Amino acid sequence: MICVANRANRMSKMKTAPDWTKHHRTARIGVFLIAVVLAAASVDCVGGESYTLTVSSTAGGTVTTPGVGSFARDQGTDVDLVAVADDGYHFVRWIGDVGAITDSASASTVITMSGHYRIIACFEADFMVAAGSLHSVGLAIDHTVVCTGDSADGRCDVGDWTDIVQIAAGADHTVGLKADGTAVAVGYDHDGQCDVGGWTDIIQVAAGVTHTVGLKSDGTAVAVGDDFYGECDVGNWTDIIQVAAGWGYTVGLKPDGTVIAQGVNNYGQCDVSNWTEVIQIAAGWSHTVALKSDGTVVAAGLDDYGQCGVAGWANIVQLAAGVAHTVALKSDGTAVATGDDSAGQCNIGDWTDVVQVSAGFYHSLGLKSDGTVVAVGGNTYGQCNVGGWLLM
Repeated sequence: MICVANRANRMSKMKTAPDWTKHHRTARIGVFLIAVVLAAASVDCVGGESYTLTVSSTAGGTVTTPGVGSFARDQGTDVDLVAVADDGYHFVRWIGDVGAITDSASASTVITMSGHYRIIACFEADFMVAAGSLHSVGLAIDHTVVCTGDSADGRCDVGDWTDIVQIAAGADHTVGLKADGTAVAVGYDHDGQCDVGGWTDIIQVAAGVTHTVGLKSDGTAVAVGDDFYGECDVGNWTDIIQVAAGWGYTVGLKPDGTVIAQGVNNYGQCDVSNWTEVIQIAAGWSHTVALKSDGTVVAAGLDDYGQCGVAGWANIVQLAAGVAHTVALKSDGTAVATGDDSAGQCNIGDWTDVVQVSAGFYHSLGLKSDGTVVAVGGNTYGQCNVGGWLLM
């Protein structure tokens, strides 16, 4: 907008000879006044810089404020963010450009605009799947558990479990977290990996090859099972928000986005001390993967099959690590995988509407938003016979 007024009338004739000196002086003053008016108009009529906020969500919920889509907001503006989970789901956190968000772990928070931001509200289902070596486990929304595949050592003896809120599958054992903070376990117990009967105040469980780890509500950790490599030496851990267990090692995520690890490190799977901005971790046989807040992935450890080839991944919202392959869920409900594909465990390119992934030794599981389950890979013991499952 140009805020300049024009003269309405001009004299068409001069009755006397013009004073050119006075005319030039007046013209210069007029130009100066116009410049001043234009400068003032540029201040008054042009606002601060505007940025774009792009908001989306994974399956299982939506963003009610400011909504889903792209929004123009002025620099310095505080924008309320409110995420609401659907029935059967719960909010996990915001990911993407979260540096300007007050609390990325809160469903109701604020983002301050100082750039172009893309953020995603992540939700998880209250039902879930877990893949072991040769068995698959499913947690239904009614807190019961189903299992298929190799049932040796009783690893599938979960039919009488009730009030379960989370499951984990190790190589040959299965662990369940109960609503009251206690834990149950079945399966191979020669190393004591099922000795979780005395645990209390647990909020998450993880099952390795021959050990089990529990995260307590106070941020400390407990572990039982084989401790040959010190994988159970987590008694001094504090301020932990997630644990993961591999073969002979344990990984912990701290609230500041850093990661610690304990146990065997023959392939560098515990070389995670320089990782930052991590929001989820997963441990395979001898490799560790981590999801960063911007939706990218980092990996460390054995890479003989390309299981650590995650450098180009983007828009990831959840990870799983198998023996020698890595599976990831994307924000649009599709999945990607890298690593050993000898049994077809990476053939997930046609998966859609997936809300969680899990990786076993030679098979992969995908949980769909309607509670059905898909599986690919080795099926020698029926570990992929999940077509009849309805967990929601």
